[in-house]
Amino acid sequence: MKTRTQIAFLLAATLPVALFASSSSDSKIENAAKASYNYRTVLEGHVNVKVNDGVVTLTGTVQDKDDKSLAADTVENLPGVVSVDNQIEVKSEIPEHSDAWIALKIRSKLLVKANVSASSTKVNVKDGIVTLTGTAENLAQKDLTEAYAKDIDNVKSVKNELVVEAPAAGSSTVGESIDDASITSQVKFALMSHRSTSALSTKVITENAVVSITGVAGSDAEKSLVTKLAQDTRGVKSVVNDMTVKS
Repeated sequence: MKTRTQIAFLLAATLPVALFASSSSDSKIENAAKASYNYRTVLEGHVNVKVNDGVVTLTGTVQDKDDKSLAADTVENLPGVVSVDNQIEVKSEIPEHSDAWIALKIRSKLLVKANVSASSTKVNVKDGIVTLTGTAENLAQKDLTEAYAKDIDNVKSVKNELVVEAPAAGSSTVGESIDDASITSQVKFALMSHRSTSALSTKVITENAVVSITGVAGSDAEKSLVTKLAQDTRGVKSVVNDMTVKS
């Protein structure tokens, strides 16, 4: 009888500690999600995050189905997450492949690609013809911004009117530090959406902005493309590609 009483006492004493630990872990997940680059910048705070015992519930409204997937994938990469219940609604008054849709896609791409700047680039689209204005830090950035714009579906042509202008000391945002969860989800999205790598089965892990990729590639060229797509993601410091090539 004494032993049972002791066990009951120990359980009662331990329970509040376990509940506190769980609550603390849930809060860390919520805070990490809200502070992530993807949630702050790409999703612009339109997604709400609630965590209970590691189960993440996402609510809110976004304009594009890709944003809904991005929101879920970002939190899936956070430590302590058990599962994700994605209840985000996709509602948009912008018709797919319209001029406004093209402009939105270009701006979204510039937010997540390395060596370009969404903040210093203005995008205007009329009848599928894109006009880029604003400033670029160098000629390479100007050309790269144009290339990303041309890569969007239904773009007929691009008028690149960006002016090359060296940034003031300390004002460049191209090398902005980005969290690992955001980098991982962006690399996975880049691989999934590229026509030459979408069928690949890969695993992507990011630690301190170093991206590690494993899986199987159909050729050396395909493996090299995966490396390049990862390197082109904003915030990535280096890429370790350990994919095996089919013989």
